Amino acid sequence: MDGGALYSIGQLARRTGLTVKTIRFYSDRGIVAPTDRSPAGYRLYGVDAVARLELVRTLRELGLDLATVRKVVDRELSLAEVAAAHAEALTVQIRTLRLRRAVLTAVAERGASPEEMEIMHTLARLSEDERRNLIGEFLDAVFGGLDGNPEFAAVRRSMTPELPESPEAEQVRAWVELAELSRDPEFRARVRRVAEEHSAERNGVGPCRDVVAVVRDWVGPVVAAGVEPALRQADPVVEGVVGHYARLVGQPDGAALRRRLLARLESVNDPRRERYVRLLARVNGWPAPDSLTPVLEWAVAALRARTSDSRAAASMS
Repeated sequence: MDGGALYSIGQLARRTGLTVKTIRFYSDRGIVAPTDRSPAGYRLYGVDAVARLELVRTLRELGLDLATVRKVVDRELSLAEVAAAHAEALTVQIRTLRLRRAVLTAVAERGASPEEMEIMHTLARLSEDERRNLIGEFLDAVFGGLDGNPEFAAVRRSMTPELPESPEAEQVRAWVELAELSRDPEFRARVRRVAEEHSAERNGVGPCRDVVAVVRDWVGPVVAAGVEPALRQADPVVEGVVGHYARLVGQPDGAALRRRLLARLESVNDPRRERYVRLLARVNGWPAPDSLTPVLEWAVAALRARTSDSRAAASMS
């Protein structure tokens, strides 16, 4: 049977590999219409029905709905238009599946409760605008009234996570944890206090580097060398950091200044701040930052040892 031959539904099924029921279903909906009928009233199909059914099967396997399939086979829509639209839909679906996988992986790793899982799922499927609004609200709470200064505007930008269009599961998990952290009132209050202290320091004499950067540069080598913070060998480092801070805030060295510096470093040395920075780097695909905890803890211990009335002379020998 070829050329102008006609096929019964059974013959068409054998040629296409589709079931008789499926072909009848498509025929009843006008997607593959019969060419003629036999004397007994059975439907007969032309050779073009074979190509039409193969196209229909391919489009259905790709996930197109019947209404779209019919428009394609009837040439109401070009195949290129449909392919482009469907590819975009699949991109969205893949992104959604990645988000779901990331949430389920995080739930499994953290042993989250049903309530925590619901929060994580909600955070993970936020749109880009919703994510920006959530983080924007956190940054407003932290830097509101301070970010008129270009320095704070730059800091704000550096603290903004940008989840990629097609994130890895690890990036999604980091985003969920970062979003949860940004909603923590205590963490917000701590970061706000650090920002205010940083702003107040700018009222000192002349332009100076941030004290945390100075601590990192001065203290890093002695931490690496294993120098204990209470020993006299640490005195030059402590004096250098304190001297910088005195110039920064425009006050003379003394007990009050050292207590102020101690409180400043204790505020900065918050594990949640460091966790935020690490999560931010993971979301944005940046290199993991070096930890400031060792140098901050050393500087805090060194200042305490030198401001305590109970400091023993033997400890400095």
